[in-house]
Amino acid sequence: MSERSALQRRIRAWLLLFVVCLVLSGLTAFPLVTELHWANSLVGNDWLRRVGDGLDRADAQYPFLLYGTDWLAFAHLVIAVFFYGVHRDPVRNIWIVEAGMIACLGIVPLALICGAVRGIPFWWTVIDISFGVFGVIPLLALRRMIKRLEALPAD
Repeated sequence: MSERSALQRRIRAWLLLFVVCLVLSGLTAFPLVTELHWANSLVGNDWLRRVGDGLDRADAQYPFLLYGTDWLAFAHLVIAVFFYGVHRDPVRNIWIVEAGMIACLGIVPLALICGAVRGIPFWWTVIDISFGVFGVIPLLALRRMIKRLEALPAD
């Protein structure tokens, strides 16, 4: 197997990991009420209980508010589709990886600003920030591998 083929296989493996995580993250935004009931049965945390109570009230009295999280889920799925371009031609579509990296970095100010405005506990804001930190890791690896692929002579 040539170095180029091996690198392409590694790129596709990292890409698959990222897309699977992105899709799973999106899919978990659909059943929030059920997930919070489950989480609260496992963990006796005051903040999770408060969030669960709020979701229960919103679901019972204002279910249209949860439509926003449906759109959040859908956005994750749509973003995942864009990464198919990286699968098809990593070198030409490296911009998708770079845009994903910018989005991951954008989580930090969003969580810090909006978390404070919405009264989210700081420790929860740190958890939200971790999604950007952990999300950027495979994207950094992908970008590095794509740059190496670009530098290789064509087969």
